[in-house]
Amino acid sequence: MDKYCVMGNPVEHSKSPWIHARFAQLTGQDMEYGKRLVATNTFASTVRAFRAEGGKGCNITVPFKFEAAPLATTLTARAELAGAVNTLRFDGDDVFADNTDGIGLVADLTRNAGIKLARVDVLLIGAGGAAAGVLGPLIEARPRSIVVANRTQAKAGVLIERHAELAAMHNVRLAAPELHEVRDGFEVVINATASSLAGEAVPVSPEVLMRGTLACDLMYGPAAQGFMDWASQHGAIARDGLGMLVEQAAEAFAVWRGVRPPSAQVLAELRAALA
Repeated sequence: MDKYCVMGNPVEHSKSPWIHARFAQLTGQDMEYGKRLVATNTFASTVRAFRAEGGKGCNITVPFKFEAAPLATTLTARAELAGAVNTLRFDGDDVFADNTDGIGLVADLTRNAGIKLARVDVLLIGAGGAAAGVLGPLIEARPRSIVVANRTQAKAGVLIERHAELAAMHNVRLAAPELHEVRDGFEVVINATASSLAGEAVPVSPEVLMRGTLACDLMYGPAAQGFMDWASQHGAIARDGLGMLVEQAAEAFAVWRGVRPPSAQVLAELRAALA
């Protein structure tokens, strides 16, 4: 039986094993999927050990997405642009790397939430691995503008500079102002920070929200609750990252197995199970 897993720290809370087990059941794939808690400074050796055990691929979660990219012998264009990887596939000596986070987010917002991203103004909060993974696919959805807001403005500046050519190609304005300067209302606000998980306040003013703004946290469960409560209190439509989790997993599953699973069905089942 082919072996896969999710690697991260923390990882015990992950719903990925349940999701991939359901994908395998629905598509008739013979595989198993587990969890690997990775200690600090052991990521590369943990990946090597999993490959030596016959592992066929893995998902990478926080905080190792940037560390995963240098392990690849083959990178997809979107993973190379992001500089961060969430999916590895082992083909003999080849390590194929992809980043399915962004395409998973766009799929969730457009297909599951029914949001139109074309010609709207988007605020992306954060400039770490999660933000890097979603910025490229967000640009390809052709919003009018994307503002990247981060506590360290220089880090946000580096991120948008790396995506400047792609943005020009799709006629999307990018900006990375200082955090205190971000006040205009946006149709879509995406929290790619760990503020809720760390119990911190949302790092932008509520003036970024309008009534009816879709405010999405890339985390889910208790980790997203603080941001979602803040968004709801200020008239926005709050959404967690559970849909993105399922959709990015479906993309990874297709990378590994060559089969696209029924993600909408699995998302509905998972939400019902967690309710």
